[in-house]
Amino acid sequence: MIDRVRIALVSMLSVAISIFTIYEVNYASLPPLTQLAVFSLLGSAICFLMFPVHKRWKDVGWLRVFDMGLAVLFALCCGYLISEGQALTNDRAGDYTTLDHWVAILATLLVLEATRRSIGLALPILAGVFLLYAYYGRAMPDWFFPHRGYDIDRIASQAFLGSKGVFGVAMGVMFRYVFLFVVFGAFLEMSGATQFIIDFAQRMFGSFSGGPAMVSVAGAGLMGSLSGSAVANAVTTGTFTIPMMRSAGFKPTIAGGITAAAASGGALMPPVMGAGAYMMLEIIDNSSAGLPPITFLQIAKAALVPALLYYLSLLLIVYFYSRRIGRAPEATAAERPSLLNYEGLVFSSALGSLVAFLLVGFTPFRAVTYSLEVILLLSIFSPRLKVSRASRCLAITLFLVVMAAVAITRSSGDNPDSLSDWKAWADAGIPAMLTVMLAGLLSRDWRPLIHGAFMQTARSGVALVSAGGCVGVIIGVVLLTGVGTEFPNAIVPLAEQSLMLALMAIMFCSIILGMGLPSAVCYLLMATLIGPVLGKLALNPADGTLLFTPLAAHLFIFYFGMMSMVTPPVALAAYASASIAKAKIMPTAMASFRFALVGFTLPYMFIYRPALLLLKQDGHSVTFRDLPTVALAIIAAVVGIVALAAGIAGHMRRPLKWPLRIAFLVSAAMLLITIDWLNLAGALLFAAAAVLDWRSPAGEVESVEGEEGPPVEVDDPGREAEE
Repeated sequence: MIDRVRIALVSMLSVAISIFTIYEVNYASLPPLTQLAVFSLLGSAICFLMFPVHKRWKDVGWLRVFDMGLAVLFALCCGYLISEGQALTNDRAGDYTTLDHWVAILATLLVLEATRRSIGLALPILAGVFLLYAYYGRAMPDWFFPHRGYDIDRIASQAFLGSKGVFGVAMGVMFRYVFLFVVFGAFLEMSGATQFIIDFAQRMFGSFSGGPAMVSVAGAGLMGSLSGSAVANAVTTGTFTIPMMRSAGFKPTIAGGITAAAASGGALMPPVMGAGAYMMLEIIDNSSAGLPPITFLQIAKAALVPALLYYLSLLLIVYFYSRRIGRAPEATAAERPSLLNYEGLVFSSALGSLVAFLLVGFTPFRAVTYSLEVILLLSIFSPRLKVSRASRCLAITLFLVVMAAVAITRSSGDNPDSLSDWKAWADAGIPAMLTVMLAGLLSRDWRPLIHGAFMQTARSGVALVSAGGCVGVIIGVVLLTGVGTEFPNAIVPLAEQSLMLALMAIMFCSIILGMGLPSAVCYLLMATLIGPVLGKLALNPADGTLLFTPLAAHLFIFYFGMMSMVTPPVALAAYASASIAKAKIMPTAMASFRFALVGFTLPYMFIYRPALLLLKQDGHSVTFRDLPTVALAIIAAVVGIVALAAGIAGHMRRPLKWPLRIAFLVSAAMLLITIDWLNLAGALLFAAAAVLDWRSPAGEVESVEGEEGPPVEVDDPGREAEE
């Protein structure tokens, strides 16, 4: 009985948070603080109901009642904030009552508990450290940024009462941008388009040596662009691709490592890019560099080339590795799946419309809402969905009637010519879409599909809601104590000695903070802590010229937040893929680290060579005249990546002996370091190693210790390695 009630509550709240977010983001009928309070109330309530105190006790009845009690308590705290919002922010701001303080203390503790349940201990412990730092500020040693210290009431009110803590920039980004893309991904999956991702990857790479591994890389790149979560990406694509790799003869640790490395780069791939890109919209300040405000298209364009280079390196590594261990092609062209299907139309239309809406100037949340309309309309006609013809006709009729009614009603007011404007019709499609979604929940045919999409949204999104609140607690402490200005000042002296030293310090901080945290959360923390110093680091102290752009600096932080997902000992993406592959965790984490190695060099490359971000040194976009510079930077990076892939995999045209393998690795290092004369020397070394590899005598036998599969025999220079 208790479990049925809990499941019913989760179901209703999942529908409510999705509908509320779509409507409120687009129409903003409530004040900002009230919006975020309702959003947090719904998300955290789902979190308490969905995630038990501990997995071992998920079936203990009285504990599930306790979970419901916590959900009600947090709802009451948010309800109090909603009802007293105006008084808290205006009438008694800074002069809170005892009840205000108790509500803030209880709500802050509940935020930490919801985060612990949904994403683990790492982030709540970090938040706890910051809270202790705020309380014991006077007792801190000189090297730990001491301050005057604050009492519990002041800390709690900063964390919960107002817009500088739980309901600050982190929750705002989750609400305005990220959650809508979670809904977008869930409905795209409902339409069957995610299967097209696997089919597309198989069609592209199924006939290559190690095809299943290359399918995993390509599939993870496409899927990760939608989800933005390395762990979710690893679980989603790994379920399909890891068994494929295992059946093709890859060791479990290698299969898991490839999946984790591929999944971790998904949030770097435009056009969606997960939560990090939308946080950059809120955080990046271009004014210090004399540049106009950043746009989403600038972020996506800058991220494109590095993301493609990252996935190129993965594809080359797994291809060379597969040749090395003698993996023959898995499928002929005739056996690969066809892409001429309806799911392909839905997928290409969804992503294509999203990019098109962004290009014509819509905000990200409006663009993804319009693309959601496209997905819903195309899903109505999908032959894959088991829905009767009558239900399809009713759905499309309802959509068109509501859209027409809304458009005509609006045109009869201040803008009678709006019926000829396609944007007005697209706007009218938003209430029509919401109406069809709600009506679908009442239909026997549509209910499993619509309800399943809402439940998938809740499963994927509530962890982001609780994490956004917990990060807000940390940001509130940073703003309260002033550590946000003190911490960067410790890095500035490093930059005066060497920009490379400062970048390495930022890299290590990003990786350490990212261990156990979602990459977007890691980025937000690092951007909050060192954001004030990035402007100082970017300027040459000698003449004041721009060393690198703010966008390059923030992408640098974001990349290393992503790389923490595959950096042992806490490599969350590797943990997820190891569980699917039934492999040992640490060997899988080490394999993922090895495959993702180029991801640790790309950020340094685009800091020193902004042409890789399609930017000029002064921060403006490249023009036609700059194409030779861009081409040279990309060619050097590609050749370096080929050398790195060959050195890591131990194979190029044929298995490499250690002297040649070392030569390729050295040439890769020389090509990936942004010094022109070193690049030239690296290119010459690469050419020499490639010639030696090509001309090495035939008939060698390379035994690959520790790998499955027989030794690789090469009978003549023109024949591929076979099992």
